[in-house]
Amino acid sequence: MEIWKTTLLGREWFGFFAAALVAFGSIFATADGRANSHSTVELVMMEEEGCGWCERWREEIGVVYNKTPEGRTAPLRIVDVHEPMPSDLQFLKPAYFTPTFILVSKGREIGRIQGYPGEDFFWALLGQLMTKLSTGAVKAETTK
Repeated sequence: MEIWKTTLLGREWFGFFAAALVAFGSIFATADGRANSHSTVELVMMEEEGCGWCERWREEIGVVYNKTPEGRTAPLRIVDVHEPMPSDLQFLKPAYFTPTFILVSKGREIGRIQGYPGEDFFWALLGQLMTKLSTGAVKAETTK
């Protein structure tokens, strides 16, 4: 029961953080209102046709993801692993398992979740990645 209380409190705190991050991120918008691709945060889902775990994620999480604080902070972007990597994501290492979720910010990979471990574990793992994003605990890596 304590874990559930901690999770709820963590999600309430995260909602506040997500709103602040979105507001701060708007500073990086260009004059015409489009976000600079290296200043935006997004969750990239690498998937492939026929992936049963991808479908399960869509049923359990995908239907609500964009309505959550996490989804508003890091909108979902779906990329097929068998298609060429989009030019603005060329810096990412390949994903060998589907689904793979990659949190991206300012042209850098913050972290990834390989596979779909179920709803509760997914939210916990995504929360860890979001905390890494908020605390700046990201390795100093150069990108292409």
